Amino acid sequence: MSEHAQKKPKISASRRLFLKTKILKKASTLLAEEKEQKKSDREQTLSERVPPLQLSGLTVQDLQNLCKELHQKIDVVDEERYDIESKVSKNEKEITDLNYKIFELKGKMKRPALKRVRVSADAMLGALLGAKHKESIDFKANLKTVKKEEEKKEEVTDWRKNVDAMSGMEGRKKMFAGPNA
Repeated sequence: MSEHAQKKPKISASRRLFLKTKILKKASTLLAEEKEQKKSDREQTLSERVPPLQLSGLTVQDLQNLCKELHQKIDVVDEERYDIESKVSKNEKEITDLNYKIFELKGKMKRPALKRVRVSADAMLGALLGAKHKESIDFKANLKTVKKEEEKKEEVTDWRKNVDAMSGMEGRKKMFAGPNA
């Protein structure tokens, strides 16, 4: 048998099932006992903090004053409860953020900062193609050459001569007659 082969478990399946059921039964009894303990602790704390009310023999004014006091106490307790709830929600959010950061740190390796390296086209092709790339390739060899045509420029002449030539009736005739006149 090889070292990597799975070893047989030391406990049989029936024994494992028996132990699981025993553990579940014990856990359920412990949960029930804990629930009862919490209930009794709550009742004891309430009896200590809030004594039972003696309402017999009180006038209407005394009952109204008692109600006002109780309302004030309720407000104070409500404020405390709100403060505690906000603290708990803040702590829970912080815990989830930290758990997320832990998950990110475990899940990924940190990438090192890469340096820029100048690589020629030949070296890049050599790295990509490996041994297939033997001679250097001239990328500019197959490009078309385009000759720029010079635009015909109109001759720049003195504008005063042009104005003199166009002035009077002779100039107007030239304009209407066109170039063939």
